[in-house]
Amino acid sequence: MNTLRIFNTHSFLGLTLFCVLSSNSFAKIEVLDRVAIIVGEGVILESQINNTVATFKNRLQQQGMQMPSDEFILDQVHERLIVDELQLQAGRRAGIRVSDAELNQTIAEIASQNNFTIEEFIDDLDLKGESYPEFREQIRKELIIQRVQRGKVGGQILITDQELEAFLETDEAKSELLPEVLVKQILVKSEDQIMSLKDKILEGENFSELASSFSVASNAANGGSLGWRKQNDLPEVFFEALNKKSKGFIAGPIKTGAGYHLLELTDKRGPLVLYEDQWKVRHILMSPTKLRDALFTQQELEEVRRRFINGEEFSLLAKEFSEDPGSANKGGDLGWLSLGVTAKKFEEVFLNTPKGSISEVFESEFGFHFLEVIDKRNYDRTYDLIEDRAYSALFSRKYDDVLENTLRTMRAEAFVEFKELN
Repeated sequence: MNTLRIFNTHSFLGLTLFCVLSSNSFAKIEVLDRVAIIVGEGVILESQINNTVATFKNRLQQQGMQMPSDEFILDQVHERLIVDELQLQAGRRAGIRVSDAELNQTIAEIASQNNFTIEEFIDDLDLKGESYPEFREQIRKELIIQRVQRGKVGGQILITDQELEAFLETDEAKSELLPEVLVKQILVKSEDQIMSLKDKILEGENFSELASSFSVASNAANGGSLGWRKQNDLPEVFFEALNKKSKGFIAGPIKTGAGYHLLELTDKRGPLVLYEDQWKVRHILMSPTKLRDALFTQQELEEVRRRFINGEEFSLLAKEFSEDPGSANKGGDLGWLSLGVTAKKFEEVFLNTPKGSISEVFESEFGFHFLEVIDKRNYDRTYDLIEDRAYSALFSRKYDDVLENTLRTMRAEAFVEFKELN
């Protein structure tokens, strides 16, 4: 007697499939899986539900949490699997794929976050009674679902400048995002004296020495230092005067009930404090074509460079000759460039071109260029990073709300049929 095990996975009628192995013998049919829920164009199997319920209970036990009723758990699992299946179907329709390389990298990151090697992580899953192949497949599905969610939700979220500014004014944002600052002050009673001291500072005299000599504040002896403070813990008038300012900024005079103040923003520290070298660059690009070979293109650009050296305006030459669509109409101006944002050869040339000088004609993957380095600076990107972090926080809050509404709509509009399994 032969035994045939049937896996019923995509029967929209929820029927058991039968097969005869031989016309001379009957096959014994053993049903190992059944369609439990029809969801749109796909199905959820009884085994999926049972496995998910078992995993859910197992993790609650490991975390020492109170176990809900079986009915509650089953309802939650049903809804989770239905919504996941709808999103996976959307991913298939959109052609979303997750490569093995990306999946391996994601699992390696999960293992690392749990202080495991991949081998140790697999062993840990085994100890918990979980299958590594099933875990891999679940992570693959979650990556697809994440991309579906970003595609459906991301475009619906709009954050205005007004919303961003309002959030940055909240105590929550100030406490979490703003850096610590080291501030020095000079306090005197006379407006004329404070103006005279400011002139001295702007002419290059040392702030701390002037504070020690003239300030009437209690911290005068240590050069006027207020010590390291969270920026939002400063007095409000000091906060407003120094907010969004860079290291070395001199604020004031500021009039308070105590007199007239000058402030120096001496330093900043914190996870979002970043100073970055930047170069202000402009260039002219010409690219070879079918009608203009590389040698001729280079010679043409050499002539344009000579015209600039002989006194013609760079911006006018760029508008006439440059073939860079992003900068030609701006007179070749690329703005302030950080490291890592241009082609490697282009970056190499502007790094080795002194400020106020022009390079020789050189070739990159885009064609032939020459460039001028107009200026260089060490830019304080702290507030840019604070705005980015604030934007991300607002986006996340809106994302969760929009995602919830999107999934509810998707669930409400879907065809879902529960099959009778008794």
